[in-house]
Amino acid sequence: MANKCARLLRGSLGNRQLYRYLSEGPSFPGARTTWTEKLEFVTKDTVGAIPAYRVMDRKGAIIDPRENPNLPAETLLKMYKDMRMLNTMDKILYESQRQGRISFYMTNYGEEAMHIGSAAALTTADVVFGQYREAGVLVWRGFTPQQFVDQCYGNIDDLGKGRQMPVHYGSRELNFITISSPLGTQMPQAVGAAYALKGTGRVVICYYGDGAASEGDAHAAFNFAATLECPVIMFCRNNGYAISTPIKDQYRGDGIAARGPAYGVHTLRVDGNDVLAVYNATKMAKDYCIEHQKPVVVEAMAYRLGHHSTSDDSTAYRSKDEVDKWATTDNPATKLKIYLMKKGLWTEEDEKVFLKKARWEVLQAFSAGEKKLKPKWTECFRDVYKEMPSHIRKQMNEMEEHVKRYKEHYPVDQHAQ
Repeated sequence: MANKCARLLRGSLGNRQLYRYLSEGPSFPGARTTWTEKLEFVTKDTVGAIPAYRVMDRKGAIIDPRENPNLPAETLLKMYKDMRMLNTMDKILYESQRQGRISFYMTNYGEEAMHIGSAAALTTADVVFGQYREAGVLVWRGFTPQQFVDQCYGNIDDLGKGRQMPVHYGSRELNFITISSPLGTQMPQAVGAAYALKGTGRVVICYYGDGAASEGDAHAAFNFAATLECPVIMFCRNNGYAISTPIKDQYRGDGIAARGPAYGVHTLRVDGNDVLAVYNATKMAKDYCIEHQKPVVVEAMAYRLGHHSTSDDSTAYRSKDEVDKWATTDNPATKLKIYLMKKGLWTEEDEKVFLKKARWEVLQAFSAGEKKLKPKWTECFRDVYKEMPSHIRKQMNEMEEHVKRYKEHYPVDQHAQ
């Protein structure tokens, strides 16, 4: 049959044209491909797994000295201190929610290296679209414990004016776009922002989890980023569980990284428990985005040590032994601590002094934030539009009448004037 086809082609094309047809390969406009006469399925096993890049082993030792970014001592110490400050703040605010003092909270245990390592490789001019577990990025950029507490309490000094639920941070000064609750909404928004920043020397980094990557917005974002060639780092924190759905129930492919090449996007997979590896990967991604004005997908592999949030009980879908194993063998803060101690940059006494100071700072902020007044109720309506539209003004007037009618339920001294 094959010989018959060849004779027919030779008769219609001639020997020279036949050779060119067979040697140049297929020219379909829909994909870059090659010819084969063997019919077989392409599977994730035939393609092979994407390796995870690392710099340190589980004991905090550098594996290949050539991969050591050789960061200054002050940078390494800031990385570690910011991780521990984040841990301290998490503990106090988590407990405050359990005491009924705030309505909601999410800890960052186990994911600190992804926050700090990526933030350290960027500048404050680079724009951040977070999901809801990137508080460490704000810590690195200078968001204070008081600002964290004020947001969680929704008091008069909350930058969001009390409109958002706790841990939905935002800071115009630090180029950190205010977090929104629905999964994945930030992803196409980040791509659009990156498109607007093309050629400016700035990049956008968009954080999302493995759960958000299962949303339709994720696929739209990947495709728009690729086809519009936007300088955006699509940074996935793959902790294996989303809210409460393990990855085995979410997808069958090779994680999130495998989707990058499928959309035509350069991709990196990194050990999310290794702050130096995350730093190197993010720096490489940013350099590529700026030089080529194209996107990069980064998948950081890690493990969420805490519950998803104060509304979740992770013991329902994973064992304590599993959590304890990760906490002892691949704890990102512990790994960096060992590295610093080997370099002579940190001691157990330093640890004791710093943790005591960090706890004092957070408790001071906590005490002050709890005593502050709430924003005046009119803030629900103001500063939403540049000019207040008539329907919003009507709602505000109706609310004003309501407050006057039931003033015994709206004591003036509990709100700012």
